[in-house]
Amino acid sequence: MIACTLYDKLWNAHTIRVYDDGTTLLYIDEHFIHEVTSPQAFGLLSREGLDVHDGRSTVAMPDHNVPTDAMRRRRVWPCGQVARLHSNCAMHCIRCSPVHGRRQGIVHVAGPEQGATLPSGSVACGDSHTSTHGALGALAQGIGTSDVANVLLARSIRQKRNRSLLISLEGRLRPGCCAKDVALHMASMVGAGGGAGYCMELGGGSIGRMPLESRMSVCNMSIEAGARFSLSGADNPMLNYLHARGARRHCHRAPCQMPMDATSDALAQHSRMVAMRADRIEPQITWGTAPYMSSSVRGSVPDPLAISDPRDRSEAEAALDYMSLEPGMPLACLGVDFVFIGSCTNARAEDIRMAARVVSILGGRVHRKIRGAIVVPGSMASKAQLEREGVGGILTRAGFEWREPGCSMCIAMNSDQLAYRERCVSTSNRSFECRQGPMSRTHLASPATAVLAAITGSVCDASSLKWS
Repeated sequence: MIACTLYDKLWNAHTIRVYDDGTTLLYIDEHFIHEVTSPQAFGLLSREGLDVHDGRSTVAMPDHNVPTDAMRRRRVWPCGQVARLHSNCAMHCIRCSPVHGRRQGIVHVAGPEQGATLPSGSVACGDSHTSTHGALGALAQGIGTSDVANVLLARSIRQKRNRSLLISLEGRLRPGCCAKDVALHMASMVGAGGGAGYCMELGGGSIGRMPLESRMSVCNMSIEAGARFSLSGADNPMLNYLHARGARRHCHRAPCQMPMDATSDALAQHSRMVAMRADRIEPQITWGTAPYMSSSVRGSVPDPLAISDPRDRSEAEAALDYMSLEPGMPLACLGVDFVFIGSCTNARAEDIRMAARVVSILGGRVHRKIRGAIVVPGSMASKAQLEREGVGGILTRAGFEWREPGCSMCIAMNSDQLAYRERCVSTSNRSFECRQGPMSRTHLASPATAVLAAITGSVCDASSLKWS
């Protein structure tokens, strides 16, 4: 019997047909939709006189456009794209979480919390960061609007097979470092397009010790290195996570009878491997306009002249010009205007507990020069749990705004935006130009680094805190 990677197992199990050109028609078990990429897909079906194949396999959650300010949320929503999502779902018998409902949240946070993602399944969503669900051993990918329509119509998509890239992480993370630092370090090592054409599989002892929420953060960021998929094999922590959430199986073509089968074989050969040492990773922060443009908080802004590749050098020069940074500037002590803690990368309960822990260790309140510091939980369920634990109170007493769930400042599609040329330390996943507002300057970092920036008014090293 040939040893297979987890990716190969899942791909083979969900293959409906292989065409002469080498592409595969792939079966989709679970489909998530939101208000931004679904209207066009429903419109296409309507124009062609077609219907949704099976509404039970699709879960809808409004998240991108919804306001996180409680008063604005109650006053004006749902409307626009969110209202259209609700009407489309009602027409096709698709489950849709109301904006004010207890199941609402960011689709890549609330979906796994509600047990809709399981090992050995296949997941699709019209959103780049669908790879998040791969932390649960699912073949999860972001798709375009036309493919959203295909999945609604036939629960399948046609695409090329990828190769397998093993990310091996060994050792123990230093105090003050977390999954976000691993993800940013990984992006800087692999590069913006280094994962293109690959499925990343996370392996090694350090990954095995990570809570499921942390694995989701790393899988979430794999797309920033160009990978379409990211996977983590099933183990006891994963099964415990699923059982605690009453996970259910919707899959009609389940490739594995038991979730523990969702692992690579011991002798499986990956196309490529990148080895990293967790104990050598320091708290990270981005200096440029893409996640791979990151380095240690204790480092300095790189000099583009030291970059040999002309294209990479040109991109670095443009990034420093946009970010108003000079080569050699220390990243620590860089002043900031705003702090955002949230997004599908770092809005889970574990992330926000870390933020509250930093507040408790450091003491003090949000610095007077910070225009705003907002904490946006990823789901109504997480928000309620954190409030019961007193985490919300710790943060609000320290001067942070405690918001309602949504994508918020991760992307400027709602009312949460930076002012012109403001600088923000953000726990989101992309630092592109104007991502958080007009000429906004975004520095991606972990929740710990973000809280430190909010309280001190500048970028600081989270590993310098007394974590014991």
